[in-house]
Amino acid sequence: MLAKRIIPCLDIKDGQTVKGTNFINLRQAGDPVELGRIYSEQGADELVYLDITASHENRKTFTHLVEQVAAQINIPFTVGGGIHELKDVERLLNAGADKISINSSAIRTPQLIDEIARHFGSQVCVVAIDARQTEHGWRCFLNGGRIETDLDLFTWAHEANERGAGEILFTSMDHDGIKQGYANTALAQLSERLTIPVIASGGAGSKEHIKEAFTEGKASAALAASVFHFGEIKIPELKQYLCSEGINVRI
Repeated sequence: MLAKRIIPCLDIKDGQTVKGTNFINLRQAGDPVELGRIYSEQGADELVYLDITASHENRKTFTHLVEQVAAQINIPFTVGGGIHELKDVERLLNAGADKISINSSAIRTPQLIDEIARHFGSQVCVVAIDARQTEHGWRCFLNGGRIETDLDLFTWAHEANERGAGEILFTSMDHDGIKQGYANTALAQLSERLTIPVIASGGAGSKEHIKEAFTEGKASAALAASVFHFGEIKIPELKQYLCSEGINVRI
């Protein structure tokens, strides 16, 4: 059985790490280069870097900052934000990313998933999905949660899987930042329907919540931000706890 992964996430705005609640009310959370170094040293399995305003501001991810973070870590590194074409993927891989994450651009241009998988391999392509429950069920959102689409979460995740995505990063906008646990029912449905790993995002407030993402949500990895950034959960302690609860993690 594959080990479950613990993934800190750096949400970047104006060159700084930020964290909000339900995708709004952002507050400063520290220097991304220093945080990346700390998480790598603490035993994080991977690191995710998301330029959260790149798509909304219609610009590319800042390459120099990606290079700086990559130079400080020795774990797999996923970068997202403002990726619209293969040239963007190549630029970020050359800057030190191991994988790239696409969200809005994947919804607007689904064939981008096929192109990335064909040119760089499925393992490079993470499709991120920001979704929340509406009167029509789980709906996907664009531009950092600003624009609602008529796309159903499960239908879109399945299409991304079929097109060649290597992983799905699912963030529940309803759970984001409120630290009450992940959207485990939706996570479990995704994990059961897809043939690729699902990364849980949105809702971590305790070690128990992360355990539940694995046991109830059947996620392959758990991503969290504020609980790590503000020292509420230390990664070595989290891994020891998960191990004691019978969860297979890399110590």
